Amino acid sequence: MTTPNKTPPGADPKQLERTGTVREIGSQAVWSLSSCKPGFGVDQLRDDNLETYWQSDGSQPHLVNIQFRRKTTVKTLCIYADYKSDESYTPSKISVRVGNNFHNLQEIRPCVLHEVNEESMSFQVSE
Repeated sequence: MTTPNKTPPGADPKQLERTGTVREIGSQAVWSLSSCKPGFGVDQLRDDNLETYWQSDGSQPHLVNIQFRRKTTVKTLCIYADYKSDESYTPSKISVRVGNNFHNLQEIRPCVLHEVNEESMSFQVSE
């Protein structure tokens, strides 16, 4: 089992993509949220603007569901968290789960985020 790898704070995901370090495949998926406040939904989560973000609204757990139309191998999941901007809405625990449908998801990577100003996390989701 591997541990989360931190990318340098402020790393530019577009630069990592240009150099071939990562390949963004999120556009091939259907994204949904368990809840969100108006103006803080999937569009803001995915807009490549570090000033915007998803803000949940409702009871926990707060979920981001990413469903691919066909079987897709994901090796790394990158998440950007900014405690200074997101305040109390920044997650402290993240659980990465995979499966063939919503009812057979299995956790493969639990992770605890520590409060820092900015943190970019890369999770190795395959061994």
